[in-house]
Amino acid sequence: MNASASPALAADDRIAWLRVSSCYLPLATPISDAKVLTGRQKPMTEVAMLFVEVQTEQGAEGLGFSYSKRAGGPGQFAHAREIAPALLGEDPSDIGKLWDKLCWAGASVGRSGLSTQAIGAFDVALWDLKARRAGLPLAKLLGAHRDSVRCYNTSGGFLHTPLEQLLVNAAASVERGIGGIKLKVGQPDRALDIRRVEAVRKHLGDGVPIMVDANQQWDRPTAQRMCRIFESFDLVWIEEPLDAYDHEGHAALAAAFDTPIATGEMLTSAAEHGDLIRHRAADYLMPDAPRVGGITPFLKVAAQADHAGLMLAPHFAMELHVHLAAAYPREPWVEHFDWLEPLFNERLEIARGRMRVPKRPGLGISLSEQARAWTRESAEVGQRT
Repeated sequence: MNASASPALAADDRIAWLRVSSCYLPLATPISDAKVLTGRQKPMTEVAMLFVEVQTEQGAEGLGFSYSKRAGGPGQFAHAREIAPALLGEDPSDIGKLWDKLCWAGASVGRSGLSTQAIGAFDVALWDLKARRAGLPLAKLLGAHRDSVRCYNTSGGFLHTPLEQLLVNAAASVERGIGGIKLKVGQPDRALDIRRVEAVRKHLGDGVPIMVDANQQWDRPTAQRMCRIFESFDLVWIEEPLDAYDHEGHAALAAAFDTPIATGEMLTSAAEHGDLIRHRAADYLMPDAPRVGGITPFLKVAAQADHAGLMLAPHFAMELHVHLAAAYPREPWVEHFDWLEPLFNERLEIARGRMRVPKRPGLGISLSEQARAWTRESAEVGQRT
């Protein structure tokens, strides 16, 4: 169905068909952050993607996704497959109502975590459909404040990367037009963290924005010491210095140091983010739309964050978050990861430190043949038109 179709027809449209798919994206190199070096997790070798495709009786289509790292992919797919029939026959424009319906369809397993991450793929697909039907990029449908957003690279700064290669990766990202560089820290030997950050700052110079991410691996005394040391490197932020749910500890660091504190990526509901915001536990809030349950709850988080005067830096999934960040009133950052690029036919444009919002309708992405080839399971409900 094209964007010029009769509004009356669209108003009468109903969901006729859905496909949920479990796709596993292999990573070329096993990925290690501080959680690996502290023995809490194994290196990451793949990302489990949950895709939802939706089509209406009149032929309008939408694509959504969620994901899981290291574990949880089969559980997300199983939950999505169970709740998918709840959407058949519904008006796809009633996104808030449908989010609640999906939540209640699986309410016995809770309103956060794996269950809402499964809902997130449906929610994103419905927003994608709505924007496509309007003939608008998602950012424009939501109400964009800008046509591009600042972006920073993470994928070149993991702890498995030797220092010499880290310097090469950082310089290459800047040369490519990416605006900032994030380095993983949180190693058992804190001197190694300091040496790596110091080397990158010296290599890139004072004008390049640098962030660090401890992935929740410091205790409070260590975080105090490391935040104090890192003050001299003029960092954009220090990310997850403490456990994701230690709101009081993060708030104390945010109050004590000039360098902003960033956290929020591990939270899995708008309610959890609300608690973090009330504690003033972050200067930069880092919600992840698939993790909180999709765009609908993400917008609730963003509204709370803006009311509190917080800066925004959504976690991962740049193909989605470039739109959501563009619709945030305060100038945000978006995390550049090239990991997901093989899954889609389109690419995001990056230049002069910024990521451009696609001009294509909806999210502006479509599944590649490679994504189909990496799909291990799929299930359909309803009848495709």
